[in-house]
Amino acid sequence: MIKEEFFRDWSSHHGGAKVEGIVRLWLNISYSVTKPLSRIGVTPNSLTFLGLIFGILVYLTSNSIWAPIFLVFSLICDGVDGSLALISNKSSKMGAVLDSIVDRFTEIFWVLALYQLGVDIYLLLFVCTIAFTQEYLRARAMGAGLTEITIVTFAERPVRASFIFIALIAFQFEFQILNMVVMIWSLLQLISFLMIVRFIYSKIG
Repeated sequence: MIKEEFFRDWSSHHGGAKVEGIVRLWLNISYSVTKPLSRIGVTPNSLTFLGLIFGILVYLTSNSIWAPIFLVFSLICDGVDGSLALISNKSSKMGAVLDSIVDRFTEIFWVLALYQLGVDIYLLLFVCTIAFTQEYLRARAMGAGLTEITIVTFAERPVRASFIFIALIAFQFEFQILNMVVMIWSLLQLISFLMIVRFIYSKIG
């Protein structure tokens, strides 16, 4: 599959989203990474589960410098498994469902890593509930036939991972800002949730 064909397929699978700016930059990187993986027979599902394994390692090594490194690997696996499915022509509804379920489990281990480091449990429960409800709402809307859920909010999964990365690094340098980082994330996550609610209501209300 040539790159322009990959871009068209990606746009088609994402409600006609435009391939430009930072999206195009990421897809160029994703294409370069997944093209050789496709040639050697790596499957999208194996990358999906590898991302989960790295997520578990984030939790198991939460108080070491390895935690942010494993977090980056976990996010990369999640970012390229869908691209690999398109390039290798192995995209399926079952794969999409599996990817979504594994993503949520992976994020649970990310958050458990922060709990290990002493972040307030109620703060973590709040931000997790809002984040997971946002993803559930988006999935339910698409399941109900609303195919144009292309809105990008302030707290999509890469942004959530960025806040966790900052917290993990802050812990290594003994900066006492972990709860503050999660509080800022919570605020952005709440705004993002309201953006999704408003967008869906404008389409079906």
